[in-house]
Amino acid sequence: MEISKLGKYEIDRDKEARLDAIFSALAHPVRRGLIDLLHVKEATVNELAAHFELGTPAISKHLTILEKAGLINRTVHQQWRTCSLEPAGFVHLKDWTQHYANLWEGSWQRLDTLLNTLKPQEKPQEPREKEQGS
Repeated sequence: MEISKLGKYEIDRDKEARLDAIFSALAHPVRRGLIDLLHVKEATVNELAAHFELGTPAISKHLTILEKAGLINRTVHQQWRTCSLEPAGFVHLKDWTQHYANLWEGSWQRLDTLLNTLKPQEKPQEPREKEQGS
């Protein structure tokens, strides 16, 4: 157990290292772009590089970072190396962010409740008097 500034806080070092690698990998816009492209379909390094103003060596370095973070897989098909997303890496990210998503959901529900209490109650319309003198 580690001591934090706020008191005692248990840290799962493996889980924290995984999250550090994921957040570090996603911190760069090129790597987020690669993830977006791979979300559509698996691709080779050359296919991915065609979307950026970077050479294949630079794209390969970014892909290595994503692979080490557990966000993509690279497989060899004959002479081609294809990249695809690794869903398990995103599960770690989802699990961590889910807690905060629940906080937001609770905030939205509290806001809805508040707005409903502040909403003026609609008054029923009074019937119009018939016009006289026809």
